[in-house]
Amino acid sequence: MNVRLRPLFLLAAALCARASLVHAAPARLQYSHNDIRIPAATADEPIAKAFSAPKASAYLDDAAKAWAGQRECVSCHTTGAYLRYRPALTAQLGSPDEAMRGFFVSELRKLKATDRSKFKGGTRTAQAVYIAAGLAEWDKHVSKKLSPETDEALRFMFELQQKNGAWQSLDCWPPYESSAYQEATVAIMATSAAPGWLQSDLDPNVRRRIEQTAEFLASTPPPHDYARVIKLWAATSHPSIVRPGERQALINVLWKHQNNDGGWSIRSFARPEEWGGGNRAEKLRKEPEFKNPPSDGHMTGLAVLVLREAGVSADDPRLRKAVKWIKSNQRESGRWWTRSLNTDKFHFITYSGTAYPLLALMKCDEL
Repeated sequence: MNVRLRPLFLLAAALCARASLVHAAPARLQYSHNDIRIPAATADEPIAKAFSAPKASAYLDDAAKAWAGQRECVSCHTTGAYLRYRPALTAQLGSPDEAMRGFFVSELRKLKATDRSKFKGGTRTAQAVYIAAGLAEWDKHVSKKLSPETDEALRFMFELQQKNGAWQSLDCWPPYESSAYQEATVAIMATSAAPGWLQSDLDPNVRRRIEQTAEFLASTPPPHDYARVIKLWAATSHPSIVRPGERQALINVLWKHQNNDGGWSIRSFARPEEWGGGNRAEKLRKEPEFKNPPSDGHMTGLAVLVLREAGVSADDPRLRKAVKWIKSNQRESGRWWTRSLNTDKFHFITYSGTAYPLLALMKCDEL
């Protein structure tokens, strides 16, 4: 080799080797702990050749285990979602992980031992709400009886309630932690999920707090259409939170947003400035699909689930079209794609974006 060309050759070889390493580097994992390694969630993940409930269930189980093992907290988007949604699928997919219930009880103990001044910010209050909701759903669908731990969690949840009937909430991580409205619906639904709890000999102060929550949801205007959807969902177990004639109007909100392909997009349910106080508006407006957001797993599954809970027939042609979309859009990993409203890194909303489609199919006798 020409001596003068040798440095250039070595430089080129080094650059190629570096490029090769970059190309071969593993993609960012969405969830990882011990032997659980779940690939990144991306919009271009291939569509599964056929719908598979077991693959979706495995994704929910593994992701929750990984989050609990690595992060050691009850998060609204993963572990909180697991115990709130997975128990309802027990008849179709088997019992949820017993260890996850134990993890929730352990986290409840930690929260109760925490100085109350530390609940004024952060996610501790939301964790308490989701712990109560998850334990209540476990009792409803798995043990079929009220447990002392669920009673304890519900009472603790109401100890953290604010005077207006809601709970302290962050407004920076939509849709789960973007308004007090969201958490109030989770809280009130937990009270009805817990078997016999509302009918038990509750302290008058606790009953007054439950009524305050119902009044907060009934009298506070929902901040956007997404909040109207979860209000309708909560009203299926607590009818008092909707005024006369409001229920049908809330149902119409869902039909209004259905896409031609049968699905729904979460981005259609609020203007960018309405999510989390507008702190994600710039990001959302720069997205390539901003003017025509595609249907996603989170909103399609939630829409079908809520419409069925509200009494819409599973034979409604619009719901049949939605069921077809769900069965045709599962990805190879077992999840459904939903782009995060917050960042384009982990897309944790694909977790509820997988739980909701399974619940929707179950409600339509399609699981």
